[in-house]
Formats: sequence, C-alpha cells, structure tokens
Amino acid sequence: MHYDFDTVIDRRNTYSIKYDPASRGKPDDVLPLWVADMDFSAPPCVIDALRSRAQHGIFGYSEPDTDYCAAVRDWFRKRFEWNVEREWLTVTPGVVNALYIAVRVLTKPGDGVVVQQPVYYPFNSAVRHTGRQLLVNELVYSTGRYSIDFEAFENKIKQAKLFILCNPHNPVGRVWTRDELMRMGEICLRYGVTVISDEIHQDFVFSGNRHFVFASLDERFANITVTCTSPSKTFNLAGLLHANIFISNETLRAQFRQEYANCGLSQPGIMGLAACEAAYSGGADWVDELVNYLAGNMSLIHEFLQTNIPKIKLVEPEGTYLAWLDCSSLGLSASELDNAITHKAKLWLSNGSIFGKGGEGFQRMNAACPRSVVHNALERLKKEFV
Repeated sequence: MHYDFDTVIDRRNTYSIKYDPASRGKPDDVLPLWVADMDFSAPPCVIDALRSRAQHGIFGYSEPDTDYCAAVRDWFRKRFEWNVEREWLTVTPGVVNALYIAVRVLTKPGDGVVVQQPVYYPFNSAVRHTGRQLLVNELVYSTGRYSIDFEAFENKIKQAKLFILCNPHNPVGRVWTRDELMRMGEICLRYGVTVISDEIHQDFVFSGNRHFVFASLDERFANITVTCTSPSKTFNLAGLLHANIFISNETLRAQFRQEYANCGLSQPGIMGLAACEAAYSGGADWVDELVNYLAGNMSLIHEFLQTNIPKIKLVEPEGTYLAWLDCSSLGLSASELDNAITHKAKLWLSNGSIFGKGGEGFQRMNAACPRSVVHNALERLKKEFV
C-alpha cells in the first residue's frame, strides 16, 4: 500500500506548539522545523481506532488489557527480537516524565549521573532539577561521525550512580552498535551503575544499521535497566501523552511504580491506549514506508548542501528523523548563527548549544515533513549562506 507523505497539512490553529512562533518569541514568517513531532498524519489504523473510541462516547478510567499487552509484546518481538513480559510494563504519560521519576528512584540528591552530550536536553534538566550532579562524557566528533571515548566514559562512570543512554542518539543520529552497547554495559556493571535507556527513536533506523534494545543484549543489563519507549515519535502521537516503560528487575520496578504513584498519577488515558494498540497491531507497513521516505529526505539534504552550501554539512544520520547540521565552517558564534537562521533564513531550528557540550556551531532540523517543505527550507538556507 502507498501512503501519502507528500501532502502538506495546515497545522496552524490546532494548538500546535510547533506552529505558534509568537508564543516563543519567533517571527511569524519562520518555517518551523524544530520540535520533534512530524508533519505527517498518523496511519489510518490509528485514526480509525481513535474514531471508533470517540464514537463509543465514554472516556472513563482505563488500564492496559490483554490485547494491548499482546500488541506491544509482538511489536518488540518482531522488530527487535526482544521478548518482554506483561509484568515489566508501566504505562506513563511520556518518556520525559518517566525519566524524572527514574532519576529520583535510582539516585539520591548529590549523586552523579552520566550523560553523553550533545544530547536531548531534558536529560540534563532531569539531573539538575532533581539536585543530582551532571557528569558529562562528551561524544567525540571526527571526520563527520560521532563515537564514544570509552576511557573517558569509564572515568565518569566511576563517579556515578546512574547513566542515561540515548539510543538512537538525539541529536547526532548515531545508532549504537552491539559492540558499543556491550562495552557501555560492561563498564556500568563493573561499577554498579544503573541505566536509563531512552529508545524512543528505535523505529527510525536507516539501511545498513540495526537497533539493539540495550536490555535485550544481556540479562545482567536488563537487571540494571529502565527501558523507555513510546509510540509517540514513530506514529506522531506525542499529544496523546503515552509511553511504555519496561523494568524487568522486580525491586526497581516496584520503586519506580511507587514514585509514579507519588506524583499523583494512576491510570493512563484511554485514547493513548487505543492509539498505541492500533499502531502496534496494524502500523508496521506504514512505518517501513515512512522510514524509506525519511531516508529520501536525508539524501536530499545531503546532496543539496554538498552542491549548494558546502560550508554546512549534514552529519550522516544512522537513525532518527533529525538532521544534525554542522555549521561550524560558517565562522559564526552560537548567537550569530541562531540570529541568521531565524531572522534572515527565516527558519525555526533548534540551536545546537541547547544540547550541551559539542553542540556549538550546529543546528538540529526536523526532517519529518513533506519533501517540498524540506526543499523550501534548504532554499532558504541557500539564499542566506551562499
């Protein structure tokens, strides 16, 4: 079946934070490609499920049932060869919410938490806002690719109680290999460090790469890991506030659930449950076609920049739908670059500096939009920087 990813859908006046530039101090005429939600309609199976639930007309308290858990379990088994158990699962309003809960559960104020910057900025916030110590192991950027300095990583882990893993890595687009994950896992085991593994972008992996669920690689890893997943990125469901958190360690799971309850949270929303079950039951072909379309968008960005704006380079993504643009050759400071992108090129991107060390001189562009929109954005860059 052919799905339509080319039609431009007007998202203005739909409560979208992505399309409300005035609320965040941006000019009205910017093209928004910043926050990580897609400009594609959710798959038909999800829309049908939500329509059916809406027509039922009752939206009371709800919990995952057998069919829901089977759909989730089958998705991870078929796509990632990971066999999850129903009792491991806790449904939360989102991965960031779960991240804060897990940090509070797994550490005490003052404890060290390792992150690998540049990285999704709520990682840093979850550490700082809970009174923990942020320990940064900066990723190594060389010849257009990111890697891990494992000696430096081990030195940081020695000082820590917790490591927050991002795989696939937002914003740099790495999909960590089995060997890299095994090395990180062995180091964490060596020093008694637990792991939060954010795998929300796991379904966006391009040809030649493979996503490995960290907890699936070794039972010892599973025993020290909180695995955070959600259909929100994959199926564009962020507004439904729904995530699936897996913890196989019974003690950690009980602690996590107690802290979750302490937040005043209980049952998940019915629409999130309905959407997730439908997506995981009937959305596989849609996702496969979407990933191919996104790969085409990334190829367009690479070729256009190489041909027209060689001073801006795409860090070739192995996963995610986020284009990490190396603008360092332009010779601009972070504020100068942001000003030029926003007020001259008329683009609303994410300034790389918000992702921490190593992010200066970069911009993150959300490429999950119709190809015509990507081309429009590139032409705006060309007009300003050529």
